[in-house]
Amino acid sequence: MIDCHAHLWDPGRGFPWIRPGSAHHRPFTIEDLAVAGEGTGVTGTVLVEASRGDAGETLDLRALRLRRPDLVAGYVANLHVHGDAGPDRFRELLHAWGDTRPNGLRMGGRAWADTPAAARALIPVLADTGTVLELNLGERALRAAADVAARHPALTVVVDHLGNPPNLRENLGGWHRDMESAATLPNVNVKISGLLTQQHGVPADGVARLVRQVVDAFGPDRCLVGSDWPICLPRGSRSRSLESARLGLAHLSPERQEDVLHTTAVRVYGLRG
Repeated sequence: MIDCHAHLWDPGRGFPWIRPGSAHHRPFTIEDLAVAGEGTGVTGTVLVEASRGDAGETLDLRALRLRRPDLVAGYVANLHVHGDAGPDRFRELLHAWGDTRPNGLRMGGRAWADTPAAARALIPVLADTGTVLELNLGERALRAAADVAARHPALTVVVDHLGNPPNLRENLGGWHRDMESAATLPNVNVKISGLLTQQHGVPADGVARLVRQVVDAFGPDRCLVGSDWPICLPRGSRSRSLESARLGLAHLSPERQEDVLHTTAVRVYGLRG
């Protein structure tokens, strides 16, 4: 299994969103990642940026990929922090890094309109270089993914955390409509992640139905899984987070489950195996 969503950080080096006194306010290292993966069946992890706020985080993730290929299958950096470089310089940077460039670049914010224009200007470079655009938006993430995928047919889009739907104990609002719309775009993919945090208090069978809806809409060849470790820790372990995602795959054949758990990640992110 490839865990397509895990983070590492040291609050002493930035990450202003991590509140002092919280369960997240301590360093989480590559060694911690290895320990958390024991017994999970994870054979590789895609590290995802954690909003440190500077381009140095990209370099740190790249260094970990080079130093620990046994643990780190790939990495997703922060697109925002490279916006000031402009498209030409950004393209040169990706070219210079070659096979060690990020497997994806992530944009985040409350909504698409809140993302920096300078970062949006880099999206054509991602499409040209075969680099994934990853979206983590608090509102209408799937709608935004469908819009940008339609404008850039050569771009591969990955939407984090099922598009951040509301907790199932609430009204999902337009999330279902956005999901169905995004599923019609062949270059939009969805990451089954963030379940322990977003769906806290929802029975396991309810979460499984939610995952099944997404997998049936997009197909196993456009779905990936991620633990969202260590964000998940206040609600459960890395193992429990991944198991929550897998419950929604029980209706699939073993071959199709393998697509969601491994094969799709290799293809979408361009991993080495």
